Amino acid sequence: MSCNSGSIHEFVPTPSNLWNKKHVQHFYRRVGFGAYTNEIEQALALTPSNFVENTINKAVNLPLETPPSWFEMVESDYTNIDEQMQEQHKELYLTWEKDMLNNPLRGRFTLFWSNHFVTRLEDYWCSSWMYNYYSILQQYAFGNFKEFVKAIGLSPAMLIFLNGYQNSATEPNENYARELYELFTLGVNNGYTQSDIVETAKALTGYTAINEYCAPISFDINDFDNSSKTIFGKTGDWGYNDVINILFEERGYEVATFICEKLYKYFVSPEVDSAIVSELAATFIANDFELAPVYKQLFKSEHFFDNNAIGIVIKSPFDVFNIYFRETGFTTNPELLLNVIWLTSEIGQTLFEPIDVAGWQGNHDWINSSTLVGRWNAFEYYLWWIWENHNESLRDFAVNLAGESNDPLVITKIIIDHLLPNGLQTATDYGIATAVFKDQVPQNYFENGTWNLQWDTVPYQVIVLLLYIVRLPEFQLK
Repeated sequence: MSCNSGSIHEFVPTPSNLWNKKHVQHFYRRVGFGAYTNEIEQALALTPSNFVENTINKAVNLPLETPPSWFEMVESDYTNIDEQMQEQHKELYLTWEKDMLNNPLRGRFTLFWSNHFVTRLEDYWCSSWMYNYYSILQQYAFGNFKEFVKAIGLSPAMLIFLNGYQNSATEPNENYARELYELFTLGVNNGYTQSDIVETAKALTGYTAINEYCAPISFDINDFDNSSKTIFGKTGDWGYNDVINILFEERGYEVATFICEKLYKYFVSPEVDSAIVSELAATFIANDFELAPVYKQLFKSEHFFDNNAIGIVIKSPFDVFNIYFRETGFTTNPELLLNVIWLTSEIGQTLFEPIDVAGWQGNHDWINSSTLVGRWNAFEYYLWWIWENHNESLRDFAVNLAGESNDPLVITKIIIDHLLPNGLQTATDYGIATAVFKDQVPQNYFENGTWNLQWDTVPYQVIVLLLYIVRLPEFQLK
């Protein structure tokens, strides 16, 4: 059971619970991918409510990314389709990774919804379909959920993945109808029957027309089942849009509760507080299934900022890297980011390829003996790359956080507390880390105050400390 007793009311700082760096970093780690130091400073200059309001509004109002040159290419446009598509896939991976770093809220919610409305690239492969799917996620991530459901179901990626393109009057296919209710809107066995699935599948028929591989998939009236269907007790000659309308009219409460519970599990805690979920669901319904008001209510709340909510969720592979990039401010480049995308795949998270139709379950599923060692090895690769190419940035990182301090314990604690959501547990733990940071610098230079952050030894001292930190269990939490 959760120890979080915070309410859904807005978090208002008090003398005993100030608005501080820890709260800001918590927001950015969960809702984005960590914060640059200037973003933390900007947030602390605002009230929590204004900060969350402004940050979400900024994400809502971002213009969509410019489509790539190949976003409408069909099979006949290619000269070497396999090789060209692989390069296009790589380009879109990099686009998404950059968006997670440059527009972290949009990048976060695009990733979240890709794990809700799951498709798998290996099933459809076309670059144009891949981009179309990505653009829908990005367009609706802060928009209207009902319209989101309507749009995603007609995306070629989804029509291929869940066999909607094979669903015709003569050969109905129930796959998408079942997952529409079970995974995308209602939850398992929650407010629908097998008969509802059968009848819904009939209403969804007709999206079968593909003129060419990688071309849009369109509606063919000849494949549509125009018979009468009964869905959730409503009878008529229903089609695709009718299904979505009836679903939200007849099962709106169930949809709202299911989606808000999923948001809660992902952004707050795997242990659900049903009272908080009910409050969020009421807001969702009252706002005609607009997502942004729900996000704002949750992320402004006492509950979200409660100390018992901080540092209790295990980072995903993309969390581990992207939060680190932003919190350290270390340099990246396209080649490095493509390596990171490959590394995240090796430790359990591949863009456009959730593990199955139910998506990554997250939290404890991210960690096992193999993936944990994989995380350590990946960070060794990255930190030594920084050492080889930008070692002065290691010093800059320490100076940016600790200023002119020449106390190794103070500097070590500041760096650790910047990177770990709840720091370390005991003074002994900090002492051990400080000894790591001192490295091979003779003790007398610390005792007499000679040593400082401008010494030639400092970049190496910092990398040794960082290599130590990334292996701590606490580093895996957000």
